[in-house]
Amino acid sequence: MQDQLLTYLGEALVHGSLTDEVLLAETETHPVLPILPNANVIKIGGQSLIDRGRAAVFPLLDELVGNLAHHQMIIGTGAGTRARHAYSVGLDLGMPTGVLSILGTFVSMQNARMLHYLLAKHGIPFVEPVQFPQLPFYLEERRAVIFFGMPPYVFWQPNPAVGRIPPNRTDTGTYLVSEVFGARSMIYVKDEDGLYTADPKKDPKAKFIPHITVEELEALDLADVVVEHSVLALMKHAQHRRSIQVINGLKPGTLSLALNGEHVGTIITV
Repeated sequence: MQDQLLTYLGEALVHGSLTDEVLLAETETHPVLPILPNANVIKIGGQSLIDRGRAAVFPLLDELVGNLAHHQMIIGTGAGTRARHAYSVGLDLGMPTGVLSILGTFVSMQNARMLHYLLAKHGIPFVEPVQFPQLPFYLEERRAVIFFGMPPYVFWQPNPAVGRIPPNRTDTGTYLVSEVFGARSMIYVKDEDGLYTADPKKDPKAKFIPHITVEELEALDLADVVVEHSVLALMKHAQHRRSIQVINGLKPGTLSLALNGEHVGTIITV
């Protein structure tokens, strides 16, 4: 292209270095477009909800269906206990982090497909990453979609600071969808009321935390955190999704309250 057809920034990017921090700072001049600002991203926990079977899953699905008329929903699934079993076998066989990420991806996909079949009569489709360009159509026509929450890093999954378990799992994958598309909310559906100072299943003295910032949470240095640490790291540089909400999906009506903007569970902000 001739230089006169380029903006100042365009010319700088063509002729400059993409490692130049001054140039990179200039790329933030224009605000980022929220692509799906009316959509709500909902992550349904694998171990906390799906692994519990019919008693936990069916009431939650009924609540999702009841909200179709009022809310657009992008529903991601966790991997749960079966992924942990796969990780343990993979680790024993000496598999690297990238291969373990593939194993976790397929378990998350199994859970997504199960929920899809249960919701098929309502016309809610299952989508893979390659189908994400069709999200606006699906949300406009069917009001909801199901996808597997594991982000598609697969072989390109970065190694964690400690151990070999993939650091970017289903909490991270669903969060990234909410951030990239500029979604209205990011709701994590777990089997606990939200964030506690310790695992409430193991420590009866654990205290509930209704609201906290990422900085405050990191300062607490808790041994057990209700979402993946990768999510908190990503939130620090977020352009859209600067808060997340963690709720108890075993309590009927809680998801509806969260979708309606009520402060239930724990809200973590930047």
